[in-house]
Amino acid sequence: MRRRKGRIREHECKPGSLDPWNLRRHHRRDPYKRKLVRDRRRVAAEGSHRYRAEMASNTTAMRSPLHDFHVQHGAKMVDYAGWELPLHYGSIGDEHVWTRTSGGLFDVSHMGRLRISGRHARRFLDRVCTRLVRGMAAGQCRYGLICNETGGCLDDVLVYCFADDDYMVVCNGANRAKIVAHFERVKAEEDHTFKMVDQTESTCMCAIQGPKVMELLGAVSTEVPTLKRYRFTVKNVLVMKIIVSRTGYTGEDGVEVILGAKFAKQALGMLLKDVGAENAAVRPIGLGARDSLRMEAGMPLYGHELDEQTDPLSAGLGFAVKLDKGDSDAQEGRFIGQDALQKIAEAGPTRKLVGLALEGRRSPRQGMAVLDGDRPVGVVTSGCPSPTLGHPIAMAYVPADMAKSGETVGIDLGGGTDAKIVDLPFYKRPS
Repeated sequence: MRRRKGRIREHECKPGSLDPWNLRRHHRRDPYKRKLVRDRRRVAAEGSHRYRAEMASNTTAMRSPLHDFHVQHGAKMVDYAGWELPLHYGSIGDEHVWTRTSGGLFDVSHMGRLRISGRHARRFLDRVCTRLVRGMAAGQCRYGLICNETGGCLDDVLVYCFADDDYMVVCNGANRAKIVAHFERVKAEEDHTFKMVDQTESTCMCAIQGPKVMELLGAVSTEVPTLKRYRFTVKNVLVMKIIVSRTGYTGEDGVEVILGAKFAKQALGMLLKDVGAENAAVRPIGLGARDSLRMEAGMPLYGHELDEQTDPLSAGLGFAVKLDKGDSDAQEGRFIGQDALQKIAEAGPTRKLVGLALEGRRSPRQGMAVLDGDRPVGVVTSGCPSPTLGHPIAMAYVPADMAKSGETVGIDLGGGTDAKIVDLPFYKRPS
């Protein structure tokens, strides 16, 4: 008999609710709880498999500087992008809701951190990045894409500007080796002079996200709460140098922090003294909730919404592409893939990324077909039960002429299920 896929109901996700992985002794006479246990175990197994699939298969998983912290707090550890990281600490749904209502600590040490400095650092970054780097102020971050010659996405990145000749590129962990090789190839072929240092394994990176985070950080820093979005500061605390940026990947307010690996535990204790405690406002959150949070916020994930065959215009990321780079100022230069993207923009993308809202209990998964009647016309890139909205959501690519809010399409969920096209993001935090 085929099991029906469960969804995370709002009342199951409230902070402090009974841990669904520890319901065994409570559910013997309650068929609803028996089903809840089965569904949550399936979700955990699917999540574990999904993240494990993205790990480099021929290497031993690296460990974050916060590994012992995760284990001490009961995390279920999985291999992701070559790193051993927490999938959850008990309940993905609870962690999702806690981040939306209070605050969450995410270990994102697997993200690549490449320091690029020297004579041609800015010129090089304008060559490989779709966003304009020239003119960035010290303390500013910019989101952009690294593209190939056909306009396909090699990765999406954040560029940090420390000075006119000193930058850092934060890339996806699964793409770090590819981006390093791409940068080295472009450097050699085009005669750029700069120094690139991969600081990923010598540093720790974590995100602290949620509506109560900035108030808590205000107790230890008067500067951090005043940062504007996509700005950062470098704090010198004792012998530690800490980079704090007002950025994130959840749709909530908060910061991302980068510091030396050997100081990670000490700094965590100074910033958030009671993190992980039962009554703490900020709790550790795993990869599972990070994925559902970014989906609600309509944020792309490489390998799902983005890949080397997908251009950023089709993905709705035109804001991060300066199509006229170098046209009026030769010092800006042109970026790799610019010619191809200009042609796509002129003709219009043939497909577009859209949001899908569904009723019922079953959630679409990556790779499922989007249907117009019985005819496959698109593909689902991500999907999950939305703890915030109380129904399944998904993102998918559909033909551009079908990408209209309010239109109904089908999802091949083994029998067909209707979905309504909706605007992205699904969720916006209260102002």
